[in-house]
Amino acid sequence: MKKNLKIKITTLVLLALAVITSGFQCKWISPATQAMLEPIELTWWSVYDDPQDIDELVADYKVIHPNIKVTYRKLRPEEFKTELINALAEDRGPDIFTIHNTWVTEQLSKLEPLPAKIKMAYQVTKKSLGIKEETLIEVREEASITPAQLKEGFLDVVASDVVRDGKVYGLPLSVDTLVLFYNRDLLNNAGIPLPPNNWIELQENVKKLTYQDKDGNLVQSGVALGTADNIDRYSDILSLLMMQNGAQMVTNNQVSFGSVPRSFPDQTYNPGPEAVRFYTDFANTSKEVYTWNETIPNSINAFAQGRVAMIFGYNYHLATLDAVSQGRLNYGIAKMPQIEGRPEVNFANYWLQVVSKKSKHKNEAWDFIQFISKSAEAKKYLTKTLKPTALRSLVSEQKNNDQLRPFAEQLLTSKSWYQGNNVGALESAFKEMIDSVRKGGELRDAIGLAIQKIQQTL
Repeated sequence: MKKNLKIKITTLVLLALAVITSGFQCKWISPATQAMLEPIELTWWSVYDDPQDIDELVADYKVIHPNIKVTYRKLRPEEFKTELINALAEDRGPDIFTIHNTWVTEQLSKLEPLPAKIKMAYQVTKKSLGIKEETLIEVREEASITPAQLKEGFLDVVASDVVRDGKVYGLPLSVDTLVLFYNRDLLNNAGIPLPPNNWIELQENVKKLTYQDKDGNLVQSGVALGTADNIDRYSDILSLLMMQNGAQMVTNNQVSFGSVPRSFPDQTYNPGPEAVRFYTDFANTSKEVYTWNETIPNSINAFAQGRVAMIFGYNYHLATLDAVSQGRLNYGIAKMPQIEGRPEVNFANYWLQVVSKKSKHKNEAWDFIQFISKSAEAKKYLTKTLKPTALRSLVSEQKNNDQLRPFAEQLLTSKSWYQGNNVGALESAFKEMIDSVRKGGELRDAIGLAIQKIQQTL
């Protein structure tokens, strides 16, 4: 009996010592770890997301890193670049900022690439002896996502845009693609049961959907194609037509959409210029498909007003369409028409989170970006904003969402192209090319001048 009592007392003492010892271990933190727990504020500047779109992501990150505060600022699109340049020059810029996928080259000198490894202190809760919950600090050094892993987890277009010289310069939460918006009522009235799957079907539909008055004025248009100024994202639409037709936009850092690619099966057919001709025919009064001109309002407004049956746009246009039409527009969303018999090609348009080279907290900034870009967090953002995913793992799930299905079905075939360090100059060059051809200018000369101007930005 005494022996058993002695064993029990000894056991209780050891247990007590274990609890006391573990308690002292929690309270003692090394100077190096203590330095990692100092309060840090990360500033994040963006353009289109509202604070409530990302507040859950920020809150989740703070749970594991309570010493890090993320301050988000939304700027107007028209002021973003100027404010960013001025802030970075004066060393008051953000740690994290959001850029368009076509700005990577333009902004590259300002960006800090993702480091190979990141060491962070994590606050975790564990049970002592399976009973008492304690808050512990764990220091972990973890490998960052590699270019190869990025290509496995994200869409192909992301890897092609953000990886330079084997380094990752940004990560997206979403990837948008061009789709077809169509007015159900106008298609119904014209006896067209379904939106077009390919461009030949679209041409035939346009003939049935276009009406002119006795003076030749367009009363109703079939599609918004052919001009520049009054078509939202005209340069994206024309780029996509070229790419679908087989044009190589840039080859060995040379603008090449004006030349027949060496690998093209028919060397007598030049896919880039023919795509320009196809596009501008819709604004050519001498063509059967004439349906659009510069007197019509902007394509988004014209569609909302019921003046045009089909337009091309992005997921972000949904809010504008609904606001302008005030819910009175009966419209549908369909995948982009393709060229029959050719591989499917779609056009990507999206934003990336990047880290400033001038940030004093590059390590923490990149840790935060990687955290919010993982599936669990990205899904929360996508559910709240109803945007298409950038992650392969979520594509199938989004195909089951009626609103997101047309976008999700295009994500795996979405592409972009290297547009140099001045995207505004490219859009201006495309506008001049379109206007010149539409007004009767020589197609070869118009394309040559556009290529010359774009080449200067590469």
